[in-house]
Formats: sequence, C-alpha cells, structure tokens
Amino acid sequence: MRIPRIYQSAPLLIGHELNLSDDAANHIGRVLRMKVNDKLELFDGTNTQFSAVITAINKKNVSVSIESATPCDRESPLHLHLGQVISRGEKMEFTIQKSTELGVNIITPLLSNRCGVRLDQERLEKKRSQWQKIAISACEQCGRNQIPEIRPVMQLADWRIEMDDCLKLNLHPYASQRISTLKPTVKRIRLLIGPEGGLTDDEIALTAINGFTDILLGPRVLRTETAALTAITALQTQFGDLG
Repeated sequence: MRIPRIYQSAPLLIGHELNLSDDAANHIGRVLRMKVNDKLELFDGTNTQFSAVITAINKKNVSVSIESATPCDRESPLHLHLGQVISRGEKMEFTIQKSTELGVNIITPLLSNRCGVRLDQERLEKKRSQWQKIAISACEQCGRNQIPEIRPVMQLADWRIEMDDCLKLNLHPYASQRISTLKPTVKRIRLLIGPEGGLTDDEIALTAINGFTDILLGPRVLRTETAALTAITALQTQFGDLG
C-alpha cells in the first residue's frame, strides 16, 4: 500500500509532535481508517518530505511524530504562471488539478468579456479557497512538495499589464509561431488561456500591445480546458522536465 502524503502548512521539524489539520485528520481517520503506528509522509511546501508515524488517533484528532526529513525537489526548471479565464462548473477545477500535476507554479483565475461565470466577490473568494484545496490535493497525489499559488481573481485587463520577466504567450488559432520556434533559453512563461467563447478581437489586440506573443498549438480549435493542459504539456516538454 502506498504511504499517504499529507500537506501541513506549519513548518515541520524532526522529533516534533504534531496535530494534523482538521481536513487531514478526517481523511486519515475516517476515510483511510489508519491506526496508531501507521506511517505517513508529510510535506510543508518546501522541497523536503518528512516521514512520520501516527502516535494517537480518535474521531476528531490525529497526532503524529516526525521521524526524518529528506530533500526532494520535484519542481520543473520552467516557471509557469497560468492566467486562466474562469470556466464553468467542474472544468475550472479540472484545469487547476491537472495543471498542478503538470508543474504550474502560479494560477491566476481571470475574468474577461466572454467569461461565462458571474459571481460576487464573496463567492469568488470562496471559489479561490476551494481551488487552493484542489491544488493541495493534487500535490499530495502527484508527489510535488511545493504548492502552486492560486491568486485572487483578477480582470484580464489588470493581469495582462502586470510587469515581470516572463515570456508572455497567448494561444491563437491563426498565430504564425509555434512553441517549437521559441528561443531555447526560456525559463519563465506567463500563459494566457481564454474563455470557452474565446477572447474578443479587442482583447487579443491589447494583449499584443502588452507584450504577449500569439502561439499556435495545432490545426484544431481546442476547448479551454484542453487548450490549457495541451499548452502546458508542450511547454514542459520543450523547456521543462517532461519527455
């Protein structure tokens, strides 16, 4: 049986006793039905994984003792910041889960003219908290020891003008450049993925003014969640740690 991996936000130290968070305790106690002396693997968002053993367990609490620490860097050499216009229902959750598994470092949910999601600020913040939990769960599953940051929801107009040292890319079905034509020295990328209805002509024109390069993935028009994961996979294959 694979040893369960659990994320804890508090810094972890060898020899320390730790009470797991409520969500983790519920998963360990009620879902996995683990017992005293069972082994766990913990991580705290650094490039280290920690071996731990359960010392006490009941319906509400799980206590563990941290026995050892091992450096473990599973991060891609390519730093990827995904700007994803929010898609409906489970599509956004799917995109966050899979992009986390593929090594994305930052995800900014975006609002654009054709975004089909209309929520107030309070509900958007609840969504962000839910999306962050999905990213954490994906890291627990795939072995990553660093958690991608899910940023607050932004307007596309504000996100596209942010200044950084990333190569800025926008998927476009009529672009002349492909990922294979980009310079091989790329280390940081800001990737924009539009909504289900696509970006408007004005939005595409403004991204070009703000330094985005239009990129073609292939001859077929992909759904927004397919486009995001296909582009991330292609970028990780070209510049990161896939392939």
